[in-house]
Amino acid sequence: MNTTPRWLNRMVLAVVGLLAAAAGAAGLALLTLPAVASWWAATAPGVGEALDGARTRTTLEGQADTWLWLALAAVLLLLIVLLVLWITAQGRGRTGIFASTADVRRPGTGDAGADATGAAGTVTITAAAAEQTLKAALLERPDLAAASVSTWLVRGVPGLHVRVFPRKGVPAYAVAADLSRLVEALDAVTGYRTPVLISIRSGARVRITRADRVA
Repeated sequence: MNTTPRWLNRMVLAVVGLLAAAAGAAGLALLTLPAVASWWAATAPGVGEALDGARTRTTLEGQADTWLWLALAAVLLLLIVLLVLWITAQGRGRTGIFASTADVRRPGTGDAGADATGAAGTVTITAAAAEQTLKAALLERPDLAAASVSTWLVRGVPGLHVRVFPRKGVPAYAVAADLSRLVEALDAVTGYRTPVLISIRSGARVRITRADRVA
């Protein structure tokens, strides 16, 4: 439900992983394969001379060091800026407003408008209120190991993302049906019909959680 660039993240992780794997394989080959170690021993002096020649050719007159260090610093600075932009692009889409009289939708209709009574003023339901209400109802269920609720903007409309972890042996369809009834009850109480994404998950967290829980 968020705007995290997942494909970009996967591409970045794939490139970084391949580079790290290549570097590790090269180091392992140098340590374990005599032929590779011999090749590197013969090649390393030539590489060092090439680097020294590049340093000499790029040293400005009257300067002691090459301008390549300045270029490297500029590249690193650009990389830092790109990383900051990449970090800020993660997980966007959260909202603190669940509903308000400015965009309220009456259950069963798609009409948006002001207060049905026509009274002046604005009524706002915060996301925390809806999240805590629904989460409190979920945590009272003994068949759930854990639950979390968050509010996101879905095409400009606030929507809920409900994640639940049923205990081992609990049928997912029963949990989904009960969650649907809870969401319908929330719609009836708030007067707002919200889109909801329900994620029913399992894994190690469910397997190691004890059956008894102290609230």
